[in-house]
Amino acid sequence: MEYGLKTTVGKNLKESRTAAGYTQAQVAKLMNMTQQQYSRFENGIFELNYDQLVYLCTLFDVSSDFLLGLSLF
Repeated sequence: MEYGLKTTVGKNLKESRTAAGYTQAQVAKLMNMTQQQYSRFENGIFELNYDQLVYLCTLFDVSSDFLLGLSLF
């Protein structure tokens, strides 16, 4: 189940990032990490912590429910 959630979050992160017009490198820089580190979130390898989740929801203008796969928006 955990793997499924990470995959869902990763897919929704990528969708939100591209819709907002950011590259992985741009988001990574804003989050003070490398592009490779950020890509691990989108690939379902790493989990976001609460602060990262809130930051990305604000940056991409989406709800946490959307990123977590609990709603369509």
